Amino acid sequence: MLLRNITNFLVAIGPWGLLLLAVFDSAGIPLPNGLDAYLIFLSVRDPAGAYRYAAISVAGSVMGNVALFFVARHGGRRFMERTEPGRGERFRQWFQRFGLVTVFVPALMPIPMPLKFFVISAGALRTRFVPFFLVILLARLPRYFGEAWLGIRLGQGSTAFLKQHVWHFVIAAIALFILLCLLVLANERWRRRRQELS
Repeated sequence: MLLRNITNFLVAIGPWGLLLLAVFDSAGIPLPNGLDAYLIFLSVRDPAGAYRYAAISVAGSVMGNVALFFVARHGGRRFMERTEPGRGERFRQWFQRFGLVTVFVPALMPIPMPLKFFVISAGALRTRFVPFFLVILLARLPRYFGEAWLGIRLGQGSTAFLKQHVWHFVIAAIALFILLCLLVLANERWRRRRQELS
């Protein structure tokens, strides 16, 4: 109830409230309904300001994810100590290879996916900051601007549209994950061949 009241207050105070809402939501504080629903609501209520709300949501979400990333980076030693030595090393190797794919896909899709776990993993495993930042930014831009566009086009039916197409988003997320992993593997093979030829 308290979080719902805080969320409603932040939405009511306008753009600065939306910015704080986006930061809190991405930094790991669970909020009722989530940022996506509030962005669509504001876009329906004020179509002229929809893309401004999307830009604010992108900025706040990037800030929140960056904050969570750096918290995890500073507390990463504890995170790694809790995993079994063999499993921890395997997870580290796997994450260094495919980790930013696991950050990009849930950051892009407007359905509940375990993004925060992968953001924490990226920080704890000391992923380079600039690639992490770019991945979050490139995922959030189409997500939030797409939702603003949806709010303008479909109005009150936007949220229902997203709910009706959840399985389409799930299938798209799986397909995108597989495609990006294959691209990572193809890039690795291409780089190995170049090194062998040089």
